[in-house]
Amino acid sequence: MSDPRIHVNEEPRNDFMDVALGFGGFFIVLMGIFTIGVIIKLLVG
Repeated sequence: MSDPRIHVNEEPRNDFMDVALGFGGFFIVLMGIFTIGVIIKLLVG
């Protein structure tokens, strides 16, 4: 393991983008599961 203090964060926006993409991807996955569930319920019902 290298010393984390040596690393210089050139672009602070990267952390925000990583978090935003993470939340966005998680939200899209949840929406996909919900949509598939609704479609299955409509087909079964």
